[in-house]
Amino acid sequence: MKVILLSGGSGKRLWPLSNDTRSKQFLRLLRDEEGHGESMIQRTVRQLGKAGLVGSSESTRDNLVVATALSQKDGVENQLGKGVTVVTEPERRKTFPAILLACAYLVSEGVSADETIIVMPCDTYAGDEYFKTVAKMASVVETGVANLVLMGVTPTYPSEKYGYILPADTTDNAAIDKVSKFIEKPDESEASELIASGALWNGGVFGFKLVYIIEKLKRLLGKEEIDFASLRKDYDQLPRQSFDTAVAETEKSEVMVRYEGSWKDLGTWSTLTDELADPAHGNILMEDCTDTFAINELGIPMICIGAENLIVAASPDGILVSDRRQSVNLKHLVDSVADRPMYEERRWGEYRVLDRIECGDGFCALTKQLVLRPGASISYQRHNCRNEVWTFIDGEGEIVLDDARRRVRRGDVINIAKGQMHALRAITPLTFIEVQHGSNLVEEDIERFPYEW
Repeated sequence: MKVILLSGGSGKRLWPLSNDTRSKQFLRLLRDEEGHGESMIQRTVRQLGKAGLVGSSESTRDNLVVATALSQKDGVENQLGKGVTVVTEPERRKTFPAILLACAYLVSEGVSADETIIVMPCDTYAGDEYFKTVAKMASVVETGVANLVLMGVTPTYPSEKYGYILPADTTDNAAIDKVSKFIEKPDESEASELIASGALWNGGVFGFKLVYIIEKLKRLLGKEEIDFASLRKDYDQLPRQSFDTAVAETEKSEVMVRYEGSWKDLGTWSTLTDELADPAHGNILMEDCTDTFAINELGIPMICIGAENLIVAASPDGILVSDRRQSVNLKHLVDSVADRPMYEERRWGEYRVLDRIECGDGFCALTKQLVLRPGASISYQRHNCRNEVWTFIDGEGEIVLDDARRRVRRGDVINIAKGQMHALRAITPLTFIEVQHGSNLVEEDIERFPYEW
């Protein structure tokens, strides 16, 4: 069996902690079984390992594939380890093309067409029984009873956020149901009627044989063979559709496995804070607060006094103060905040933007704080639009400037001219301040080159 985790999202509903590169699944606000900080994607992979669906350690997760946007690849590797297989979309085109691309990758790696595939979101918040139901889905796929196996979640209230699956008459196997039809995000009144008639929430988990999707892809492309590299190159030609719309809603041979345990989408501040063990995260002092949650990622202190039913969140991307119930209305306001991410996790560590200056004549300056993990390195690169000054604050590392290598440590200042080749490797945890100055100060102003340390 192969498990494909879908990791996407634009990071708007949990702004300002989440952004385009650090979506909700990467926020380390949950707690694992030992009380340590844990993100949603880390929790999902840990539970998959506990259920025996993937290996319990990085070196044994060879049956796990994460399908994600290119901008989130570093976040996935930073949290799950470089040993995890990551298939990146060249651009975001919804779940159907993402699943097609991941399956094409498996074919390119020699995976048998008869392999059982489970596709699931990486950020569902559920109990361990949920993952036992996923295992049951895999068993149903292997019986060949249907082309497609779905998960139906027993609803606990008439939600407008989820799609619904209406089961048909049960099959000869009491553990599964045939599917009658799908209803996409009805209003509350219709949702109540659907629940009364036996409908379940669509859990967004799919099971099938690899050949099932590959045959669909061959028909879609009009080709006899599937080439992963070509498919990725022409990715923008694939339909921008969800897997439900493109496949599940039209498939005649499909069954549903029921899940009756706890299941939540922690996609809003209101639902996320319901599961937080501590109302305060970061440099915060709280006094006489009721049902208030505060998260502070800034270096300055935050004080909350006498607050009731509030969400207060501060990060380099911005500050949010919202009534908990009204926080679901955040997305349309964030749409008007057009800005670059001010904090990112990368494969080598993390950075945050400390300051920006834009002058009337087009000159710009951008100040960052970067932290590299021991042994991690920034690629050998050059920039065409900016100069940089690096001031090392703590730790020890090695820098390369136009092929000349030297040690750097606390107190060293390095000037990097526009067009100059440079790379950096951390020996110990390495913290430095980077000041960019020039024009067009964007992350894309990078040309990378191979370098062997």
